Amino acid sequence: MKISEIDIPDAVKGFYIESGISELYPPQEKAVEGGLLEGRNILAAVPTASGKTMMAEMAMLKSITNGGKCLYIVPLRALASEKYARFREFQELGVQAGVSTGDLDSRDEWLGRRDIIVATSEKTDSLIRNRAPWIKDITVIVADEVHLLDSPDRGPTLEVTLARLMQMNPDVQIIALSATVGNAQEMAQWLDAALVESKWRPIDLQEGVFLSGAIKFPNSLRTVEHKYKDELTDLVYDTLNEGGQCIVFESSRRNAEASARRLGQALGKSLRISESTESSGSTGSTGSTGSSGHEYSVKLDSLANQVMDTGETEITRRLAQCVRGGAAFHHAGLLSEQRKLIEDGFRNNLIKVLSSTPTLAAGLNMPARRVIIRGYRRYDPNYGMVPIPVLEYKQMAGRAGRPGLDPYGESVLISKSDEEMEGLIEQYVNNDAEDIYSKLGTKSALRTHILSTVSTGLVKSREELMDFLGRTFFAHQQDTWKLAAVVDEVIEFLATNNLIIDSDGLHPSELGELVTRLYIDPMSASTILDGQGHLGRVNVTELTLLQLICNTPDMRPLYLRNNDYGWLDDYVQQHNDEFVAPPPPHSSEYEWFMSEVKTAVLLLEWISESKEDDITSRFNIGPGDIRAQADTAQWLMHSTARILTYLGSEHAGFAQELVERISYGAAKELLPIIKIKGIGRVRSRKLYNAGYKDIEAIRKAEFKALADIIGPKIAVNTLKQLGIDVDRKSSDFTENVKAQQNIEDF
Repeated sequence: MKISEIDIPDAVKGFYIESGISELYPPQEKAVEGGLLEGRNILAAVPTASGKTMMAEMAMLKSITNGGKCLYIVPLRALASEKYARFREFQELGVQAGVSTGDLDSRDEWLGRRDIIVATSEKTDSLIRNRAPWIKDITVIVADEVHLLDSPDRGPTLEVTLARLMQMNPDVQIIALSATVGNAQEMAQWLDAALVESKWRPIDLQEGVFLSGAIKFPNSLRTVEHKYKDELTDLVYDTLNEGGQCIVFESSRRNAEASARRLGQALGKSLRISESTESSGSTGSTGSTGSSGHEYSVKLDSLANQVMDTGETEITRRLAQCVRGGAAFHHAGLLSEQRKLIEDGFRNNLIKVLSSTPTLAAGLNMPARRVIIRGYRRYDPNYGMVPIPVLEYKQMAGRAGRPGLDPYGESVLISKSDEEMEGLIEQYVNNDAEDIYSKLGTKSALRTHILSTVSTGLVKSREELMDFLGRTFFAHQQDTWKLAAVVDEVIEFLATNNLIIDSDGLHPSELGELVTRLYIDPMSASTILDGQGHLGRVNVTELTLLQLICNTPDMRPLYLRNNDYGWLDDYVQQHNDEFVAPPPPHSSEYEWFMSEVKTAVLLLEWISESKEDDITSRFNIGPGDIRAQADTAQWLMHSTARILTYLGSEHAGFAQELVERISYGAAKELLPIIKIKGIGRVRSRKLYNAGYKDIEAIRKAEFKALADIIGPKIAVNTLKQLGIDVDRKSSDFTENVKAQQNIEDF
């Protein structure tokens, strides 16, 4: 079916045709025939790169032309950024896109002026709780990666959010995008959607298992030349020598970094060989650079320098060193700006091989010629190392094959024996993905969602609550009565903690409405309420409130390692009068308490301005982990400050001050100046120590003095933010900036 033949506005047809798309893929054609452009709900369960996003785009753009507004729900912030960047391309059609992922107690009313709104499922849930007025205007809802209904972490929020949106907007069109799953028909029935199910891909995917120098595919065998010390390097170079790229999926961060380092060293050596042969008039033999060895090496050095500019930690240096060799690693321990540099470097074919934990498989558009799944087992704290689900394998395998660049894609598992190889072929290559099941039927999942449905007035009685739960995927799969006992326990908990009033129906308390808007687990609110009662009996310090929020279920505490017990025992003894209700030593709760204290100490070091390298080394984490812990802590401390204010606590102001300190990772005295954009904790400390302790002092400073402390470019940006005419303030402004630019260009 040609684009010119389908029922979308002419401007939209022109947009796609000008971008090189003149015909629909078979799954897209099936969706159109199923009513995609007539407002019919659609569930598309098709492989990666088969055009799912374009299905959603066509429906959204047609609806917007008719005055509609669209909501695009994603599971991850990184995916939200990627989709937002794509939808901004529709500006030439007069379509405005917006993205919202943070500030979980905000209405974000400005989003009402956008045509396409991209948000995570948690943010969407928060917008509903905070009664964002534009929600009622939504005409099309896209749920990307909807198979994550199966996730214990994200699934219940996505499920309840979709159920509430369908109840609030009965005429809304739902477009659910999914990987292929075993029970797609059951999901489609829940959504009252036409099912578009297909295994078609624009690039043929060959799935196989590597053993003893050869990849066994279902109908063929491919030998791989043994040139290097290990099989992984052989597999990577087999692809690079044909002009392809590789993604290696490892089971842990440590393994991902080790693989990238080893591959970067090997690839870096081949680059140096290419340079030397090129300079003597010979031709390099690697076939992996895509340009002259010297030119490619210079580009890699530039990218590595950009990585180094993001921080001064050891992990940053390791990443930059890998990049200089044309390799990189990718995991949640990296900063978001580091991950973006790596992703862009891979998309631009500078980085040839990316070694990653499975997070990269969750929806990001990062295809490669060959995907190598080196570790197919994951650590489970209850069972040890266990095989990954088939669905997770299929998600990783689906990254193979770059449309328009690769003639085919290959997914390769690595085995160590004939028996293991046959097992992998049977378990993963020839198998279909599992069915997915709702994870809503637990107290931890239902607490927050029952409170929010009561607090927002969606339900006013137990009967109405059960009726609403009857609209969920859980109820579609199982009888609702199975939830009854859990629902009663949750209602009792919420009433006991004064979050709802269970009398003559279900009614929200003022505190319950506040907790709902704050988007914290009601159990976290209960913990904060209990902790507030202890604050009058302890020496309240930064550590006190940090330990309190680390005691909530919304904070994920750090793991305890064997070498942690000694220093933590000493630390607890030294600060025993600062903790909220510590359990007795050797009790069953004490080890959990120790992990809370360890997490609180990390946050204390962060706001005390310890060097990031020292924090990452001491706690054996990455800079991205520091930011993730700080983000969660900032949200929980903000919630604590709001609750303490509601209770009239004398410690509310102290908690609010900590919110800002956690945000910036700085001591109290830096708060007047650290809010200047681009300054950061390190430069703020330098300015403060040099005597510039507030905004007014910086306003009055000579340009050269500031430039000597924080650099010419940052000094220019700082003064411009403060409304200072830099040219008039300093006669040597131009010379300073030019000199700095010359250094950077060199």
